[in-house]
Amino acid sequence: MEYIEDLKGINSSELSTFIKRTLSGFPEAEKVLVLFPDYTRIDFTKLIAPLILERYKDSTIDFLNAGGTHRPMADGEFEKKLAIKKTEPGIRFINHEFTNPDNLLTIGSIQKKLVSEKTKGQLDTDIAITVNSIIFSGYDLVIAMSGTVPHEAAGYSGGLKIFFPGISGPDVIDLFHWAAVLVGITDIIGTINNNARDIINTGARAIFDKMKAPVYSVNMVNTEEEEDVVPVGLYIDTGYEGFLKAYKKAAEASSKVHVKYLDEPLSQVVQVMPENYDEIWLAGKGSYKLQKPGVMAEGGEIILYGPHIKCFHTNSAIEADLYSLGYHCKDRICSLLSEAADVSRNAASHLINMCGPGMVDKSTGKEKLYFKVTLATAIPEEKCRQIGLSYRDPDTIKRSDFTGSGKLWIEEGGKYLYDIKRKEG
Repeated sequence: MEYIEDLKGINSSELSTFIKRTLSGFPEAEKVLVLFPDYTRIDFTKLIAPLILERYKDSTIDFLNAGGTHRPMADGEFEKKLAIKKTEPGIRFINHEFTNPDNLLTIGSIQKKLVSEKTKGQLDTDIAITVNSIIFSGYDLVIAMSGTVPHEAAGYSGGLKIFFPGISGPDVIDLFHWAAVLVGITDIIGTINNNARDIINTGARAIFDKMKAPVYSVNMVNTEEEEDVVPVGLYIDTGYEGFLKAYKKAAEASSKVHVKYLDEPLSQVVQVMPENYDEIWLAGKGSYKLQKPGVMAEGGEIILYGPHIKCFHTNSAIEADLYSLGYHCKDRICSLLSEAADVSRNAASHLINMCGPGMVDKSTGKEKLYFKVTLATAIPEEKCRQIGLSYRDPDTIKRSDFTGSGKLWIEEGGKYLYDIKRKEG
């Protein structure tokens, strides 16, 4: 593995020199596929992609965004993310169209025995390994760029996740996220190895076994400072085992720069959501990353503040699924799904993760959530109430109202994992 790391920030000249030197050791290739994180991820793809283009200037290069269920990227968003113009000769910008069956190929399945074991018997079904077929389209080289931060369904993002479920089909994405929510966000987020990551690795292993081209992992870790991206680590390796090594090293760095520790539980917190989180589906990270045990006080409130957010999901079918169930705890959602079999399990997973821990009293049927989630967005109050969330007029949210014991204003909403300081000994 080749890597460069400085948790205080890597000098731009040193980073560029490292990338160029490492790319010079990549094999020659006439046809190259580059996977990269989509518009929802803040990273330093734009510092790497132009150097890949320079290294393979005489080759054809396809840039495929690993967008999962996110909306397609416009050409301008590709250009901004990659720092490459669409008019450059020999390149193509390609969206991963996760609902287009013509783009997908099923190459096997993860056996239900393993799925059941990893979910402690809560899910007893095979998970198909369905992936964008473009990766098998005669490329001489595949380069997968990924960014690593704490993640609710994978422990940390990055590495093999960019293949499975990053460029998978809807059924895969559904069942994987459902398996992860059954494992439980508190047992996953901020852990390098976990049961959900085992499912990712198993699916990705089958994909790698079928790919003939050499595959390189380019795994990024960065922080942000006054809206600038600050690279702190870049880890490059090849092959399935190489991806695991690069991911582990990246996750170790992420655990040092992306986790913030609190002295006491929070009774009220405001997460200021960034512009690229343009739907509640993404803004939900503002809740996910406050769910380590002890971070939120019982009866506390998480306010997701984003006046630019106008919908729960940009995909109308997924948004309809969200409205059909509403935001509830795991027990309630599982009960509702018994009569709503057609609802996306991925949508159900988001609903559960957003609400956090809770329970349904079996004798009364009453639901009790550990904390409440309030939206201060452009979504009208009646829609918030309809779907099971609280509402605040975003114009009434003032930073000065959220100071003092148990209160916190988080400017970098959804980007950092919070935990409680543990007493030594």
